[in-house]
Amino acid sequence: MVRYLQEAKYVEKKMFNGEGQARMRLILESNAEMYDKGRVFNHLYLEPGCEVGWHIHHGDGETYYILKGKGEYNDNGSIVTVGPGDVTFVDDGEGHSLKNTGDDTLEAIALILFK
Repeated sequence: MVRYLQEAKYVEKKMFNGEGQARMRLILESNAEMYDKGRVFNHLYLEPGCEVGWHIHHGDGETYYILKGKGEYNDNGSIVTVGPGDVTFVDDGEGHSLKNTGDDTLEAIALILFK
């Protein structure tokens, strides 16, 4: 399979009551494409001031790999600054959020795998 960029599917939505709308390019489009081991493999775009709001994971964990931009990551109540090359992980039963605090689009790869 090859999924060309010009054929990519995008979704825009408010994420967990965060500010603004997140835009996501679906890298893999279904659980079946992840052998039912996960539910999200997306390229995430957050415009300045936009965020994925605070949420807790149940039965899965999520990794963000920051590609571009600057953000504020809430790691179970600890607020840290993240930027290109940084990796975050939240485990089953833990919570997190990600907000773009920079002047440019924050881009990250988001991967959610089942526990």
